[in-house]
Amino acid sequence: MKSALGTVGAGLASQASGAEAPPAMREFYQLRTYTLRTGPQLALMQEYLEKALIPALNKLKIGPVGAFKLDIGPETPTYYVLLPSSSAETLVMLDEQLAKDAEYLKAAAPFLAAPATAPPFVREERTLLGAFAAWPKLVAPKRGKRIFQLRTYESPMQAGHEHKVKMFDDAEIAIFQRTGLTPVFFADTLVGTHMPNLTYMLTFADLAELTAHWAAFSADPEWHELSHKPGNTDPEIVSNISNLYLSPLACSQI
Repeated sequence: MKSALGTVGAGLASQASGAEAPPAMREFYQLRTYTLRTGPQLALMQEYLEKALIPALNKLKIGPVGAFKLDIGPETPTYYVLLPSSSAETLVMLDEQLAKDAEYLKAAAPFLAAPATAPPFVREERTLLGAFAAWPKLVAPKRGKRIFQLRTYESPMQAGHEHKVKMFDDAEIAIFQRTGLTPVFFADTLVGTHMPNLTYMLTFADLAELTAHWAAFSADPEWHELSHKPGNTDPEIVSNISNLYLSPLACSQI
């Protein structure tokens, strides 16, 4: 396990994003995806998140924890849970730490002890992410009515993926901000599926704001010049983009 974590750290330090900050200054994220069925699973999952998991995570200095439901995407109902930490090891060894927390185990009992005939979810997936050099820490928006956009860019090869990360670090994130796109996090997938890929989250007041700011970004002259340079075009470095629309659950801290 220590060897694996060392490899993760070394990989983050050496990714071709022009990183100037040492890895310790960047956050890591565990992104959990819970595929659910409409019915009792929804209430059971929400109670688990609110009364058991999120309080236990906060005690371990993991937070703010994001908890979201999928509004527009390929599979609903689905919940996404975002766990930020300064330590990759904390996220990797999280189940071991939770198993030592008596308060968590008591609060989580209905979830953890659910029978196979009535499981609390259909499927759970976890991904380990490392923050970009140009956006090293999650930025949570002010509380209030918000929607969130979760986007993942897959690349056909590692070199193309690293080039796309560098585009974000060097210029694309700045264009996002200038054209009104509000980031929450940008991260490279260190352990997960459909690799190599990167994931980022944006937030908006509503769909109208999302549409307006994406239109401004698409029409931006600097973005047009950057995205049309040889080596920067999507056919060269991006093989697939997933685009999900989320809203926060009542227990979400983001």
